[in-house]
Amino acid sequence: MWVHKNAKNSEIAFAHSSVLPFTILNPKPAAAMAAAVRLLLRRRLSTATTTSPPPTPASILNPSSPSTPLTSRQKTRLAISLLKTSPPPPPDQILSICRAAALSPDTHIDRVALSLAASKLSSAPDSLRDLASTVLTPRHTPHAIALFGQAGLLPDAISTFQSSPSTRSLNALLFACIVSGNHAEAARIFQTFPDAHGVKLNTETFNAIIKSFAESGTIRSFYSVFDEMCKKGVKPNATTFTTALAGFYKEERFDDVGKVIELMKKHGCGESLPVYNVRVQSLCKLGRSGEAKALVNEMVKKGTKPSWLTYNHLIYGFCKDGDLEEAKRLYKEMGRKGLVGDSNFYFTLIHYLCRGGDFDAALGVYIEIAARNWVPCFSTMKMLVNGLAGSSRIDEAKGIIEKMKEKFPDKTDGWKEVEEALPQ
Repeated sequence: MWVHKNAKNSEIAFAHSSVLPFTILNPKPAAAMAAAVRLLLRRRLSTATTTSPPPTPASILNPSSPSTPLTSRQKTRLAISLLKTSPPPPPDQILSICRAAALSPDTHIDRVALSLAASKLSSAPDSLRDLASTVLTPRHTPHAIALFGQAGLLPDAISTFQSSPSTRSLNALLFACIVSGNHAEAARIFQTFPDAHGVKLNTETFNAIIKSFAESGTIRSFYSVFDEMCKKGVKPNATTFTTALAGFYKEERFDDVGKVIELMKKHGCGESLPVYNVRVQSLCKLGRSGEAKALVNEMVKKGTKPSWLTYNHLIYGFCKDGDLEEAKRLYKEMGRKGLVGDSNFYFTLIHYLCRGGDFDAALGVYIEIAARNWVPCFSTMKMLVNGLAGSSRIDEAKGIIEKMKEKFPDKTDGWKEVEEALPQ
């Protein structure tokens, strides 16, 4: 999936301590509560009160005398917002945030928060080890291994595996090698650790090493590993084949793409929508968007309907190729079919439309998503505002600036600069 990453430039300065506890202790309905928390997190206060020090992340997440405490999910969302601040919190404060929010790998949103914390602690290995030992229980060993990998601490990931070897831990260790970019180590671990530690391989294990091959430019090794997989009686799944397909496309080994498709059919994995989506995405990455579109037409003739993700790949491909007219045509087609993408889909489309000088179309998409409370990053919105102003649409440009200042108080200074530079 194509993603245009939002800039993370907001700062959080907690002051006026009488305001924040009131918000936490007197929660409003869910939507209003979320909006209130977001507003508080985005506020940049120029001065702090002299009578009361700003609360620490821990005191915010665990108020001392709450009448209605935050739910676990609300705490995690607040923790994520705190971890995303720029500049990032110091290591001891990151640990405080994680502990105060009582993060656990048992839920997806908590895993997101822990991964974010691990990335922030990559330069403070002792703090990450502390986090792993205090937040994660022994049954969470695979998650600890993955966190060490995300922080680039592969020796710690290996020692953690060795302290509690299992199939899940081995799979996590291979993942750690992949995210740390050490594919040679992934190959060594795959070849030697199972026998050395008495660990059985499963489908996920083989899929992990195939992913390593695909990302490291050695996807030709797929066949030998696949043969081993079959000999051991481990059944491949759709991920086995889609990962291999992505790797062969990346290396432009198109004959092998055909061979994998035949292998896939032989093993009972038909050309499902996820398979087509991987193929479409791979072709678009290679700048072969026309072929990707033809593949989608072939898919539809065979009875498989495209999803928003299919259109996501196509539209991104044509945008990247500079064919904005085809991208806009596909976007309208997607709308007629009632398909809705995620926020990043629209953010990236607006970005490319602005880069291509089509500010009218970009404004139309922005208006559409503004109703969902979705707003692209500052740099994209700045492009849109300047583009409208350059087209003598000053009032519309100023209207957007006012909305941005109201919605993102922490960016007020930046928007004032943009406004002052507009033609008068």
